[in-house]
Amino acid sequence: MAFKADAEKIKRWREERHWSQEHLADLAGIGLRTVQRIENGEPASRETLMALAAAYNVDTMALCIDPDAEAAQIIQAKNTKVRAALRLSFWIHLASFLLGALVFAGISVGVGGFVMFWPLAWWTMGLAAHGVTVIIVYLVTRFNEQ
Repeated sequence: MAFKADAEKIKRWREERHWSQEHLADLAGIGLRTVQRIENGEPASRETLMALAAAYNVDTMALCIDPDAEAAQIIQAKNTKVRAALRLSFWIHLASFLLGALVFAGISVGVGGFVMFWPLAWWTMGLAAHGVTVIIVYLVTRFNEQ
């Protein structure tokens, strides 16, 4: 069974101790290529992690990625992406609204009187609702991340 090793932590700890990959491999009794693969994010066997933990003088689980932290990070990345997409959709909506308002003003000037009042009023309400949705989604996703 392969465990998901925390490649960043393993590499950071090695560099903090000013060890080369070769030195770590010698201390742990594993191959250099194995150390390189693990630091590149590939899975490691239980025995390999135990050997690395012995070299670092830590518990084996200290070298593994915490599933809860990983899940929280995935959720945070997804929420960030959703918020960015929603903000972009709002800015596109606002730009089209402004262009539409200019067209409606041109039509009203051509016809005489503000005949496009109701379409513009309803579109304004839709834009306001879109803006409120963006704010609510932002607040809810930020609250859920904490």
